Formats: sequence, structure tokens, C-alpha cells
Amino acid sequence: MVTWADSVIWWHCYPLRFVDAERTAIDHVEHRLGRLANWLDYVVRLGAPGMLLAPVFASRTHGYDTLDHFRLDPRLGDEADFDDLVRGATQRGVRLLLDGVFNHVSHEHPIVRHALAGGPASDAGAWIRWVGEYPRGFEGNLDLVELDFTHPPVQDYVVAVMTHWLDRGADGWRLDAAYAPGPDAWAPIIGRVRAAHPDCWILAEVIHGDYSDFAVRSGVDSITQYELWKAIWSSLNDHNLHELAWTLNRHATFAEAFRPLVFVGNHDTTRIATKLVDRRQLPLAAALLLLLPGVPAIYAGDEQGFTGEKTDGPTGDDAVRPPFPADPSGLAAFGGAILGVHQQLIHLRRSHPWLGAARLSVREVSNETIAIDLVGDADRLTLALNLADQSVELSGIHGTLGVDPHGWALG
Repeated sequence: MVTWADSVIWWHCYPLRFVDAERTAIDHVEHRLGRLANWLDYVVRLGAPGMLLAPVFASRTHGYDTLDHFRLDPRLGDEADFDDLVRGATQRGVRLLLDGVFNHVSHEHPIVRHALAGGPASDAGAWIRWVGEYPRGFEGNLDLVELDFTHPPVQDYVVAVMTHWLDRGADGWRLDAAYAPGPDAWAPIIGRVRAAHPDCWILAEVIHGDYSDFAVRSGVDSITQYELWKAIWSSLNDHNLHELAWTLNRHATFAEAFRPLVFVGNHDTTRIATKLVDRRQLPLAAALLLLLPGVPAIYAGDEQGFTGEKTDGPTGDDAVRPPFPADPSGLAAFGGAILGVHQQLIHLRRSHPWLGAARLSVREVSNETIAIDLVGDADRLTLALNLADQSVELSGIHGTLGVDPHGWALG
């Protein structure tokens, strides 16, 4: 059973864009990963003792079209650069979570080239999924060819990659598009990885469906809580906290079975500061992110109030995956206020670590107010939110809570 992850808070960043490295794949090494290491002290000051990294392995373009799972992307650096990042993180008590893009690989990956040369009926062809005589593309993307997880050599390959980087100092994995192979396909792989690294933490990207069933059948520690992500921004925008209450009841059942990953933004979504119609609601979204049961993940820049809209098309991710300054001294001053809110909430979360496994129930709810009870073995708190333009009083576990306009209170 993993214990360190019970109190972890992830700072989620997209290295290829973070260090302004994404472009056509290169045939030489450029040492940019050190720019990410420059932010380790910032992560410590923020209070989030974990860095969740988007793909860092050799790929054609955006990192999700892998060319070599055993090699750091040369646009980021080499093995020595990775070792330096691990060393710096370890010295500061910061955990590292890697993004495992295993469901699919680039159509230029050697696995795919060999499969195409041999054809569907060949031993090499058995590594990938086919539609007739053509490789199957992930969600219709023909440049992302799906591996066949029912094929034992594919399972061996994924286990080998995961254990290789855990041996090198990573603390766990995010399994990209984990929903595509399905939970039963992951179970034997995760069982073997855990046998070698029982303290690793594994997160599965699952967008919809029965999260609890997926967690149990696959053996992962956590699932991306997209239902709660949607309910947070939607209920705040519509002044309809009944939607949030309904989803919180679902979240409570999930949290009894596993620890969901709670987020209000990631590399695939519009920034929360852009998603919210009323920017005054940002602290409320942050309070839900950081005080509800589960494992919080802050998308890098959200704690600074970064804006950006995800759109369709070839450049649709650019606004939500911007380059960052070489180090935190390059940040603009405008993010200071919301950064302070995040630091306050993170301090509360870390002062009350039982919140990660708290039992959750909704005490009272209206369109613009909600009181959420959080109960541990010996601890009890109420989180109250108010979307209205006037102060309100809400009942809590320890008495009445006064909540300012567009504010939150804990008591």
C-alpha cells in the first residue's frame, strides 16, 4: 500500500511546452530540462510536494506520439539531465510522476514499422491493433497507432518501460488514455510493476464510466475525476450548486473505493481562469480543488491565474500549454493574489492531512450556497461556499458559518 501519496499534492506541467521545446523532432540533444529543475524550489514554496509531468520521452511532436519509451526526448536533454532532475527533486522531497503513453505510439515507431512490414498475420503484426489491413489509429488519429494489450509481448514491453524509469528514480505513473485498453488489460501489467516497486503510485486517465470499477479491476491507485472537474466550473458559472451537490455525492462514493485525482484544469482543458465567467469565483474553485477528499493536482500556472482557451485545430492546445519563464523570477506580479489563496489552502490541506480520505456529505444547498461536511475519524470540518453578492450564514458541524460574498469559509 502506497503511503506517501496519501498527502501528496501534484503540480502538473507539460515539459515540452514548459521549456519551449516542442517542434519537429531533432537528431541532436538540447539540454532544456534544467529549466524545469529551476522551478523545484517554487514547487516547494507553493507547498505541492509532487511534480506530475506530461510526456518526456522521445516523440515526433507533442509527446503523445512516442518514438522511444526508453530515451528522454532530445529536445529536453539526455539521461544525465533526467538524473539531475531526479536528484534535485529527491533533495527537496518532491515526488516525480511520469506520463506513460502506452496505448498508442507514433506511426513511425519501430514497433509499427515492423508490424507494417510483416502484416497483420505476422509475429510483428501481433503487436498492434488492425482494422482490416490497416493499423488502428487512436480515436481516428492515424498517426497514433494502438498497441494490442492482449498480446503478451506488449505487456512485457510496458512492464519493462515502467520499471526502467521507476528504477531510475520516478515515483509513479500517469497512464494516458488508460480507458482505451480497459481495466482488465492493465491488471496484469500493474500487478507485475507493483511486485517490483510496491511503493509506486499509479494514476489512470479515465474520462467517463464507472471509476470505482475501473480502479478495482485494474489495480490503479487513482482515477482522473472528470465528473467533478465539469461540475465545479459549470455549477459556479450557472449559479447552480445543486449540480455540484449531485456530483459531490458521486465523488463521495468514489472516495470510499479509491482516492480520485481532483483537478480544475489540465493540459487538455481550457484554463479555469478562462472557463469561469466570474473571476471572483477562482478562490472557490481552488477551495474545492484543495479541500475535498482525493489527491489534488494543480495545473502549472493556474495558481498564478493564467488564462487560455483550448480550441479545435492544429494549434488548439497552444494557449493552455504556454512556455514558462526560465525561472520563477520571470513571473508577472498579477498572479500574486491567487497564488496567496492557493498557498493558504495548501497550508490548510497539509495541516489537516485527514482531508484526503474524509467522508463527505452535503449539509445544505441552494442555487448560490452550499455547506459540505468533511469528517475524519476524530476530525470534522464544514466547507461553505457563497456565490451571492451578499454575506450569508450557513450551518456547519461546529456552528454557524458566516460566508462573505463570492467567498468560502471553513469551520
